[in-house]
Amino acid sequence: MVYDEHIAAIATALERRQAILFVGAGISMNVGLPSWTCLIEHMLADLDLAQSSLGSRDATYQEIAEYYRLKHGSLSRLVEWMKREWQISPQQLKNSELHRLIVALDFPLIYTTNYDANLELSYQAFGRPYARITSAKDLATATVGVAHIVKYHGDFSDPDTLVLTESDYFDRLSFDAPLDIKFTSDAFASTMLFVGYSMSDLNIRFLLHRLWSIWQRTGLGQHRPPLFLFMHEPSEVQTHVLKRWGVTVISGDGQSSGHSLSRFLKRLVEQRSTVGLDQ
Repeated sequence: MVYDEHIAAIATALERRQAILFVGAGISMNVGLPSWTCLIEHMLADLDLAQSSLGSRDATYQEIAEYYRLKHGSLSRLVEWMKREWQISPQQLKNSELHRLIVALDFPLIYTTNYDANLELSYQAFGRPYARITSAKDLATATVGVAHIVKYHGDFSDPDTLVLTESDYFDRLSFDAPLDIKFTSDAFASTMLFVGYSMSDLNIRFLLHRLWSIWQRTGLGQHRPPLFLFMHEPSEVQTHVLKRWGVTVISGDGQSSGHSLSRFLKRLVEQRSTVGLDQ
């Protein structure tokens, strides 16, 4: 089956320590963290704006966050609210099958656009070492030989690193920040698996397109490591557009997005064990 071939390819890359996991908001939402809709509702309430104001034009959360910073002078109050609301207890994380499976897979490198520390807390809960990377300083000092968790859009521990407003996203489109340079280098040498993304995130879509464009310009696209994106119920449009960019969409077969991903990661853990025994 093609599904099994995809799992085998990722498991083999993991065994060779040439694999990257890219984690999106869907993972945190599966353990009860607020959705982006909740974030929008909170910002609008804090700004004394009627939620119906969204109906007249499709304002994104980045645009609303931009307005929030202009009105309040900073995002400090919003970040404090997010710190309180976007975290769960270590015990809840220990009970989360998704987080347990992610830690068990032992990816050498994890990128995440999530601001929360739930991945890091999961590694702590299961007694596994890691290094958190949020800046150029962290790149230079991160411990070698442990899982590196790269907070691609920043971390609550340093609000200045957060990529949240429209301007923040535009500034990152040049892809010349230290974390962007690192990601481009890492992506050229590793098989990648994206999980927890609905692909409505224009920033991630642009990232995938940019990787494809760079490989096309080299004339060596046939040597590009595989890039997989797991989705519960991908549409035909999503599947074909992403395929054009060299992204293989893996479709889930569970009752919900969380259930589908758990089943997939379980099979990946099992396959990883088999690959390790065969070598």
